[in-house]
Amino acid sequence: MASNNPHPTQFPVTEKSISLDIKGTKTDIIISKYTDSFLVMVTQIGSMGTILHARKEEGVSLDPTFNVSVIFGKRDEPLLVACARQMIEHMSHCGSSRALILSLGLKDHSQEILKDIISAVIENRLW
Repeated sequence: MASNNPHPTQFPVTEKSISLDIKGTKTDIIISKYTDSFLVMVTQIGSMGTILHARKEEGVSLDPTFNVSVIFGKRDEPLLVACARQMIEHMSHCGSSRALILSLGLKDHSQEILKDIISAVIENRLW
């Protein structure tokens, strides 16, 4: 796993970028921490791809509810929604209440690829 920017930068937005090989494909990941949200961009194709928005719903229930929606891109890819849901749930369990904007520009939307991406993002998280 080669890392372009192993240490988060602090100005103007805290950001961390890595480049790694996932199942034989070069994958670039950029994680940015804003005041109210995290932006996670993952690309294997050099562009943003499908963009999703995920957030924890505040309510009276003890069990948290998570809302994930596709902003742009493939609306018929349930694994992309599941990927965003797993990330926002992890963020919430770690104590973050920020929303997540997730951009996935992938050559392959298989479960194995998405699991590796989730692991890489969590390993390099800023929350």
